[in-house]
Amino acid sequence: MNICVFLSAADLDERYTRPARALGELIGRGGHTLVWGGSDTGLMKVVADGAHETGGRLVGISVEFLRGFARTGADELVVATDLAERKALLLARSDAVLVLAGGLGTLDEVTEILELRKHGLHDKPVVLLNTAGFYDGLTQQLRRMEAEGFLPVPLDTLVHVADEPADALAYLERLPTAPQVR
Repeated sequence: MNICVFLSAADLDERYTRPARALGELIGRGGHTLVWGGSDTGLMKVVADGAHETGGRLVGISVEFLRGFARTGADELVVATDLAERKALLLARSDAVLVLAGGLGTLDEVTEILELRKHGLHDKPVVLLNTAGFYDGLTQQLRRMEAEGFLPVPLDTLVHVADEPADALAYLERLPTAPQVR
């Protein structure tokens, strides 16, 4: 499975690096491909290191103005001209999306992916990895949107929330439409 992971390129505390590393290792051990922002810094580096060191394939989708931070040695590196093209390429190259802790860029990515899914413009599963309760506020807001009629589809058809990396990946691998590793 080609798994897109949205997450921060910032260097963060162990409570975020540990789950990012664990997820990368699970992706690699599962024979999956990591599709990510291509950066060799912060959590992006951590998840890529974990995937690479356990046999996963790395497909980085960077952007021209961040090219200097791109990971050398990725199996494939694509450089988009702008952030909009980068998001489109990340989605196009993936079978599923996992969202880890991140800042404004990650928030932008996850809301766009959910909006596209809401309109039926993709049917790829989306999972929020709620490390240390990081996405508690977002999930509360999404539940309120659903309860008050702002979402035309049930929330659980848009996004799945998991607290642990193993649970997030297991959810994706259980889906009947999940591509199987050959």
